[in-house]
Amino acid sequence: MKKTHLFLIFVALTFTLGFKCTPKIYHSAAEPIKTGAEQTDKYLSILKGKRVGILANPTTIIGKSHLVDSLQKLGIDIVKVFGPEHGFRGNASNGAKVSDETDPATGIKIISLYGKKRKPSAEDLAKVDLMMFDIQDVGCRFYTYINVLRDVMEACAEHNKTLLILDRPNPNGYLIDGPIMDMRLKSGIGQFPIPIAHGMTIAEFAQMINGEGWLPNQAKCKLEIVKVANYRHDMDYVLPIKPSPNLNTQQSIMLYPTTCMFEGTILSQGRGTQVPFTVLGAPLLKGKYTFNFTPKSIPGMSESPLHMNETCYGIDLMNYDIKNLRKTKRINLQWMIDLYQAYPDKAKFFDRTQSKQMGNIDFLAGVYEFRKQIEEGKTAEEIQKSWEPGLSAYKKMRLKYVLYD
Repeated sequence: MKKTHLFLIFVALTFTLGFKCTPKIYHSAAEPIKTGAEQTDKYLSILKGKRVGILANPTTIIGKSHLVDSLQKLGIDIVKVFGPEHGFRGNASNGAKVSDETDPATGIKIISLYGKKRKPSAEDLAKVDLMMFDIQDVGCRFYTYINVLRDVMEACAEHNKTLLILDRPNPNGYLIDGPIMDMRLKSGIGQFPIPIAHGMTIAEFAQMINGEGWLPNQAKCKLEIVKVANYRHDMDYVLPIKPSPNLNTQQSIMLYPTTCMFEGTILSQGRGTQVPFTVLGAPLLKGKYTFNFTPKSIPGMSESPLHMNETCYGIDLMNYDIKNLRKTKRINLQWMIDLYQAYPDKAKFFDRTQSKQMGNIDFLAGVYEFRKQIEEGKTAEEIQKSWEPGLSAYKKMRLKYVLYD
C-alpha cells in the first residue's frame, strides 16, 4: 500500500477516534473565522418550534443581513427583541436612555434594557421558550455589554430559561491587562473583579459568570453555546460593522482599552469628531502640542461632547501602529503620563466636575491608586507592577473558562 494511502487512513482514524488536531492545522489560513451566528446548521434545530427572545443590536448579523431578519425569513418565531445600550438598531447615542418600541421593519416588540430596567422581567419572558444572545463585544471591563450579559443570565436563571449564545471573536482578545477592579468601585462601567482588558469572548465570559458565582445567590444560568469556528485569541479580527457609534473604526476599537481611560480626565478623546478614541487633547495644551482637532455636536454619536467647539491640542493616534500594543500586550500608560505632565493646570486634569461627559478615573481604572500614581510621577512599569499579583491570579482563573487557544 502506498504511503499516501496509509497517511489518509491514519488521518481518518484520528478523527473517528476523536483525537484533536493541532492548533496550526485547525486554525490554518484556509479556514476563515466563522461567527456562531454564521453557523446556522448548529442552532436552527434548537430554535425550531420555540418562541424565541433575543438580545440583539446592529452587530447581530449574518453576512450583510441582521440575524433577526434572517431568522424570521427562515420561519423562526422571534417574539421579543431586547436592546442594550445604543438600542436594537443602534440609533441611540452614548449613555442615552432607550425606550421600549415596536421595530418598524419586523413588527416585533423591542424591550429596552438600557432605560427603565436593566434585565428582562417575568412578564417579558412569560411567552419566551428560549433566549438568545448575539452582540459584538470589544473585551473591556467598562464596555457595558458584559453587564447586560450578566443581567440577561440572571433573568434566565430566575425564570428557568436557557440562554443560547452565538459567540463572536474578541478583537482585543490578545490583551489581558489592567488592575483587578476593587469591588468598592462597582458601577455601571465596572461590575466584575476583572482587569480592564479581560481577554475573553462573550461566551467565555458567560461561563466565568456562572463558574465564579457572580449571579445573585450564586445561581447558574443554563447555557448553550455555538462557538466561533477557526478562531484563536491572538488572531487579528476586523469587525464587519461598528460595535457602537463611537467605536466606528478598527483603530478606535484597538485603542479603546487605553484611550477610554481618558474619559476620567479633562482631555477630549475625540467624541464629537469622526475619529473618536484615536485623538486626545484639550484647549490648554496649546503650545505643548501642534496637532489639533475641534469637537462638534454630532447627532447619534455625541450631541454635547467635552470641549465642544473649542480647538483641542494633543496627540494624533489615527495612524498609530497597533502592532506595538500587540507586541507588548500591555495597555499604553505612557500617553496618560505624558499628557498629565504637559497639562498646565494639574489640579483639574482628573477633575470630573468640569463636565457632565467626564467619567471618574477611579471607576474607569477600577482602583483608587491609579490617580495617585499618575500624580506622583510613577513610571508605567511601576504602575503595571502594582497590578500584581491580582493580574496573574486572574489569568490563571480565566483558563478554566476559555473555549479557544
